[in-house]
Amino acid sequence: MTHAPRTDVLIVGGGLMGAAVARLLRESDAHIAITMVDAGAPIGAAPGVHLHDIEDPEVWARYNERVSSGIQGMYTGAEVVADVASDLRGLRPGMFHALAFGEDAEQMPATAIAWNAGGMGVHWTAAAPWPDGEETFAFGDDDAWRRDLETARRVLGVRPAAIGPTAVGERVLEVLRGRYAHAGDATRRPQPMPMAVRPVPGGRLERTSPATIFPAIAHAGDAAFSLRTGSLATSLIVEDARVTGARVRSVADGATSEIRADAVVVCADALRTPQLLFASGIRPAALGRYLNEHAFIASRVLVDLERFGLTADDLPIAADGEFCTDSLWIPQNGAEQPFHGQVMDTTYVDEQGRALAHSVGVSLYSPVESRPENRVVFADDEQDLAGMPRMRIEFAYSPADLALIDRALAEAADIIGDFGAFDPATERALLVPGSSLHLTGTVRSGLDDDGTSVCDPEGRVWGFDNLYVAGNGVVPTPVVANATLTGVVTAVRTARAVAERVAARI
Repeated sequence: MTHAPRTDVLIVGGGLMGAAVARLLRESDAHIAITMVDAGAPIGAAPGVHLHDIEDPEVWARYNERVSSGIQGMYTGAEVVADVASDLRGLRPGMFHALAFGEDAEQMPATAIAWNAGGMGVHWTAAAPWPDGEETFAFGDDDAWRRDLETARRVLGVRPAAIGPTAVGERVLEVLRGRYAHAGDATRRPQPMPMAVRPVPGGRLERTSPATIFPAIAHAGDAAFSLRTGSLATSLIVEDARVTGARVRSVADGATSEIRADAVVVCADALRTPQLLFASGIRPAALGRYLNEHAFIASRVLVDLERFGLTADDLPIAADGEFCTDSLWIPQNGAEQPFHGQVMDTTYVDEQGRALAHSVGVSLYSPVESRPENRVVFADDEQDLAGMPRMRIEFAYSPADLALIDRALAEAADIIGDFGAFDPATERALLVPGSSLHLTGTVRSGLDDDGTSVCDPEGRVWGFDNLYVAGNGVVPTPVVANATLTGVVTAVRTARAVAERVAARI
């Protein structure tokens, strides 16, 4: 075993959350030594670059074909493998269903694992709606919550109206606003979807990725930052009430090493963060519990052009590099309107690029109760494909969840019916659990070490003075909307706490 030099901060996980922590640490101090390990290899030439913006035309085309489905479990390119692979080295970088990794995930069968540098941050749709009501976790300080949310928006580069609304998209919004005219205040009415994108030369919209959040991930230029891809953290080194580093195994050749650090931040994802803690003997009562994911209802319909006084000549054509003409949002508004809606409009064209028809795709997300019975259980005596403790996912909807799902199915049919003839048997579906990839809660934060949380509001793991967790798994509330922006709030808090720790030491 070889030993690496000591670093100030070790970040386990090179996705959006790890990149956010690294960026905010760097903003606080130009000299903090940061080491980041990522188990996956890059897709393409550089780590952390979003597939929407990758230069490889084959990879770009494959990603954009899948993203057009509007279903996360499909557009991320999650591979379905009939038989569990025998060796990690035989897997090309990408997304794989947890079942393919040898996990027992039958109760959440669409759950996927990003086995590539940059994690899910190179696959995500970049939708970044903000949480509200019961989705938030201010812990009694609303002003601090608002500041942290704004910082998360800045780090992700969220734009309030990114794709659309086109003239036809405005017509769609008129219908939606009429339906939800009395739900919530003016800021929570149907509107363009906030997205983490930025215009680049040529007019295309670049997606926020780990490489855009913290460019040193993809490019040299930060002498105090080191990234090790293809390096799986297999356990944390625990000494008394401190974590002094991590043991790391090279995926390529199996070589092992240790990285010593003054502070460790684990932001692998909502499955592998608790897995690493478990493998390290860090097993608080709430570890893996309170697994949450909203239910996912997908629907799509062709717009009745005559009903809206439109012809094919009126239909918008998607911008270069985009599959949809409009990306719109129906915010949840508590009990009155409990569902988050993601609306993607698409114009279908012929081989000459002439408009043929226009569709409205509505995905409704229905909230699911946070319950300790929904959980990830780890085995001491079984291993997954990565040689880590095998996972068993236990997940089911409560009676209250099922009642809301029935209501959401009816709501989706009503919305879609406003735009055209609709067959619920073929144009609407409740997708299987795991399909959204918006998993939360497995290392949830809380105010007290009372057995219902894994860490404090800043992400510090109970019982340790220098071990932190960040990311969607830390979110303690039932999130109805896309979870990424909410998850980055936890990275903001953790980065601030770690920066303060480093400053105090100096």
